Amino acid sequence: MLPQRGQAVGLTQCTGMGAWLWMGTQQILLQLVGTDTHSRETDYKPARKSAETPPASETWQGFDKPERRGAVLRAAPGLCVCEGVTRAERVPVEMDDLESEFNLKVVLLSFKQCLNEKEEVLLDHYLASWRGLVRFLNSLGTIFSFISKDVVAKLQIMEQLCGGPQQEHYSTLQAMVAYEVGSQLVDLERRSRHPDSGCRTVLRLHRALHWLQLFLEGVRTSPEDARTAALCTDSYNASLAAYHPWIIRRAVTVAFCALPTRKVFLETMNVGSPEQAVEMLGEALPFIKRVYDISQRLYAEHALLDLP
Repeated sequence: MLPQRGQAVGLTQCTGMGAWLWMGTQQILLQLVGTDTHSRETDYKPARKSAETPPASETWQGFDKPERRGAVLRAAPGLCVCEGVTRAERVPVEMDDLESEFNLKVVLLSFKQCLNEKEEVLLDHYLASWRGLVRFLNSLGTIFSFISKDVVAKLQIMEQLCGGPQQEHYSTLQAMVAYEVGSQLVDLERRSRHPDSGCRTVLRLHRALHWLQLFLEGVRTSPEDARTAALCTDSYNASLAAYHPWIIRRAVTVAFCALPTRKVFLETMNVGSPEQAVEMLGEALPFIKRVYDISQRLYAEHALLDLP
C-alpha cells in the first residue's frame, strides 16, 4: 500500500506498488547525475552512460527485496539538491570526518561564530557549520545521501579556494564576492566559464540553507502530531523548488516520505528530549537566519542571486 501524503515510511517497508514508486524515484535520481538544473527553464537531459554503468534493468533487478534495495541506494551517486548535479568525478567525496553523530549544540556554536564584529560572514565558520549540517542530513538515512554527498563536494571546492594561492580573498564572504566580481571570475551569463567560482558554489549552499532553515523552523513550531514529510515538502516548495525542473521536484518530494516522525526526528538532534531539542532550535535558528539574511542581501547588492 502506498504511504499517505506526508506519512513517514522507511525504505525497507516499501513493498509492492510502494517499492515500484521508490524504484522509479531512485531511477530518476540516478539518471539526473551529470545534468545541470541551475535555472527554472533547464530541460531534463539524461546523463550519458559510462562503460561501467550497468543497464537499468540490471541495476534495479530485485529492488522489491529489502537487502537488494539497500545495496542499490548505498551505491547511488550523489544528486545535488542545490542544483541537480554532482561533481564527484572531479572532487572526491570524503565522508570520513562527517560520519560522527550530529549534535545541534555544535551547529549552534558554529553559526554563533559565523559573523565578526562588522557582521561579515567568516567562511571558515560557515563551512564548519555546513559540515555539522551534513552530519544532520546523514542522520536522516541513506535516502538523503544524494543531498549530503553533493554538499560535501561543494564544501571541498570552497576549502580548496580558502586554502589556495588567493586565500587572503576568501576569509569572509564579503571579501570573496568583492574579489571574484572585481577580477571577473564570475560570469553572470554563462556558467561554463567559471563553473566552480566561490560565488556560485556558496550560492548553491545558500539556497539549501534557506530550505533547512524553513524546515527546522517548521518542525520547531509544529504540533506533536505534525508530519515531518509534509513540513519538509512545504519548506522545499518555498525555497529550492523554484530552481529545479519538475522531474527533480517530484523525485525529491517522494524521497521526503522517508523522514521519521517528529518525535524521532527531534531525537536525532542529540540534545536530550524532544522538548529540549525544540528549545535549542529556538536558540539556533535566529543565528542561522541572520547569516542567511546577510548573505542574501550581499548577493542581491551584486545581482548574483540568479548566478547560472
